[in-house]
Amino acid sequence: MKVYLTKFHYKKKYGFFDYIIYIFLFLPAFLYGTIAGIRNILYKKNILKSYKPELYVISVGNLTTGGTGKTPVTAEIANYLTSQGRKVSILSRGYGGQLSNKNVNIVSDGKEIKYSAKEAGDEPFWLAQNCKKSAVLTCSSRVRSAEYAKNILNSDVAVLDDGFQHQKLKRDLNILVVDSEKKFSNGFTLPLGALREPVCGVKRADRIVVVNKNSDVSKAAQYIEELKNKWKKPVFLCNMKPEKIYNIKTGEILSDDEDFFAFCAIGQPEQFYNFLAQNHLLGKKNFSDHHIYTQDDVNALVQNSKILVTTEKDAVKLKNLNFKNAKVYAMKLKPELDIEGLLNG
Repeated sequence: MKVYLTKFHYKKKYGFFDYIIYIFLFLPAFLYGTIAGIRNILYKKNILKSYKPELYVISVGNLTTGGTGKTPVTAEIANYLTSQGRKVSILSRGYGGQLSNKNVNIVSDGKEIKYSAKEAGDEPFWLAQNCKKSAVLTCSSRVRSAEYAKNILNSDVAVLDDGFQHQKLKRDLNILVVDSEKKFSNGFTLPLGALREPVCGVKRADRIVVVNKNSDVSKAAQYIEELKNKWKKPVFLCNMKPEKIYNIKTGEILSDDEDFFAFCAIGQPEQFYNFLAQNHLLGKKNFSDHHIYTQDDVNALVQNSKILVTTEKDAVKLKNLNFKNAKVYAMKLKPELDIEGLLNG
């Protein structure tokens, strides 16, 4: 049902069964959107209070569920800031990890990664691997993790991964990430659409980043102009491009003439598959977002091919599983984004 709803949220045309689902989900979506809208108003009117820690706070997030590319954008920002001599802590909720996020967990102190992907969650662990000079903290309360970053780690910048809705923590720069193809789904809030809040939440953004995952940038460029005209915000283009497909154990690069089977557990799997050479793609398997892989999953996957390709986000959760004679490769994506302009523009 979850897979069906994910596709339903982005459908352009409805069939008979889709209309039944639409009628069934309309009222819950209306209630959800109303509550989210009221919450936004309460924060705007300062009835619900936001806390401002004594450090510079940048939030990176989106309006929709699923992957828009916000975590790679977060990593690019953190790495740029550390290259400028800033002491950065990345704050994540730690969704999908085994650690209790009631506490502040130090996934990385900027020197050493202290937990596995299974314990920390796939996204915090990936951030720790790809932002080696930044601390990575998980906690359900970004206020508590921000205080920890300031008082214990002496950070001067906090970057919130997936923090757009977390208004309890006041930020100096609010960055909204939007997928150039998926946009704001069908315009409805959950569960009828993929929006976490009404689309008017765009007004809270200081900058918008449009993530393009296609070789053709013309549609993304057109969408950028639409957003600029409608919301009167600075909008930046981020092109996601495949950098390499490498063996997760040896680092070996996948040969161009190899056939392979692909799998992933991310919010928008279609775009990952679109990056792959279709003439060598034997098949694909989708798991639910943040899925924790088991040995039974692996045993089923290796029946399809001796060469498997997945995302880096998934790869961090596979290292302790036995793939027998199969080789597992991960696709590394490289964001192309004007970080300096985004942060200072």
